[in-house]
Amino acid sequence: MIYVDGDACPVKGEIEQVATRHRMPVKIVANGGLRPSRNPLVEMVYVPEGADAADKWIADHAGAGDIVITSDIPLAAKCIAAGARVLRPDGTAFTPANIGQQLAMRDLAADLRAADPFRKGGGKPFTKADRSRFLSALENTIRAAMRD
Repeated sequence: MIYVDGDACPVKGEIEQVATRHRMPVKIVANGGLRPSRNPLVEMVYVPEGADAADKWIADHAGAGDIVITSDIPLAAKCIAAGARVLRPDGTAFTPANIGQQLAMRDLAADLRAADPFRKGGGKPFTKADRSRFLSALENTIRAAMRD
């Protein structure tokens, strides 16, 4: 199963494409506002409005053998602890070896923003190279999950 943190995921189409090729079911979890897919392998899961409702749903359902697509680092940590494989939409993998550092960097960035309210933040723009890297990473992750 592939679980997608769907509210701000820029690669839903790519996930559907690769999952269809491997006949792997997908659950896109969101608060709403997303158009349902016609693909029978893709199920939309709408959760109530509220902070982290989609993240909580995914964390409660993802486990060993599953793949989770998210940029949310705390969600990634929970899913890794449950045995799932986790990818960011740019193709970067969250792993047991790097999740601690990712959480620490997230906390440091939050502290820096709090200390300097005029600090310009925001992430880098999503590029075609990110999309291509994600497609390759998802393909490799699905193959690895199928072997295990």
